[in-house]
Amino acid sequence: MRKTIISLLLAIGAAAGSVQADTLALQNDVPDRYVVVKGDTLWGISGKFLKQPWRWPEIWQMNKEEIKNPHWIYPGDVVVLDRSSGQPRLKLLKSDKVGNRPTGPVRLSPQVRIEDMANGAVSSIPYGSIQPFLKRPLLIEPQEMDKAPRIAAGPDNRVVYATGDKIYATNLTGEVGDNWQVFHPSKALIDPDDPDHKRVLGYEVKYLGEARVEAVGEVSTMRLLSSAEEIVPGDRLVHTEEATFVNYVPHAPAQGVKGRIVSAYGGIGEFGQYATVVVNKGSLDGLDIGSVLFTYKQGRLIKTVDGEKEGLKTPPEKNANLFIYRVFPSVSYGLLLDTTSPVNLGDEVRSPPN
Repeated sequence: MRKTIISLLLAIGAAAGSVQADTLALQNDVPDRYVVVKGDTLWGISGKFLKQPWRWPEIWQMNKEEIKNPHWIYPGDVVVLDRSSGQPRLKLLKSDKVGNRPTGPVRLSPQVRIEDMANGAVSSIPYGSIQPFLKRPLLIEPQEMDKAPRIAAGPDNRVVYATGDKIYATNLTGEVGDNWQVFHPSKALIDPDDPDHKRVLGYEVKYLGEARVEAVGEVSTMRLLSSAEEIVPGDRLVHTEEATFVNYVPHAPAQGVKGRIVSAYGGIGEFGQYATVVVNKGSLDGLDIGSVLFTYKQGRLIKTVDGEKEGLKTPPEKNANLFIYRVFPSVSYGLLLDTTSPVNLGDEVRSPPN
């Protein structure tokens, strides 16, 4: 499947970023070089050199302009640690054995590429772990719920519809041939930081299938192209958008962020490496795609003895890095990386310390 990749990858420049590279902590057993293999990610490669792999733009000494230029790393390329200047930096030795890399001079200008993810180029984070969440609807905001087109009926008196069935929808706009995704509103995400525990951040949605418009009117006619689960009257529709994989350079949020994990996929109570979690902060709080947060295990109450202060807790302990890859106004979805212990609902998220 072809994906739109906004490539903001490794540009190797001479100018240092805003944080000097000599503040970077190298791994204790840092190698002098590493040969890139299939399945590597930029995050993982940098983790072989850095104790904080999300800071790889610094060790590549990239400035803001260079980050905009698209460059690719492929299996067979060699990443070399250069300490000759007194500051560690990474350099790339291109392999001449890679047959699917772009040829000719690199065009140093921002651009959008249409690429096949199977072409072997190394992505920033594990693409397979987030692919299902890029195309399908994840959340609908409270003010948008009532506006979403509704499946009102089928061609007969049945109340359950499946692939191939004709269905009828109300409040639908668009054109014949448009594709829509069918979803069912699921649980409300309540902001845990709201003192009254009443603020609804949005409603998570359950993906049910795909439908195509055959006629548009006050009551529009559609055909179900696929059904992952039963579809019934009252289920809602969202317009299908092209899946966009933003292969973005990780960075600290532009402003300090402090929030909590409010939901997760792929687990019930505990979540680990490559799980997707939802935090109660979004674009209104300064998050964007590529923002990195730290997650912290909540402190546990300490059993007190006579004379001690009540309510003392163990200090919060960092247990993962969180790479934000989808952002809504009040919530964001991120991928857990470098987990050191299970992550739970209610765990705190914060911007990396300065």
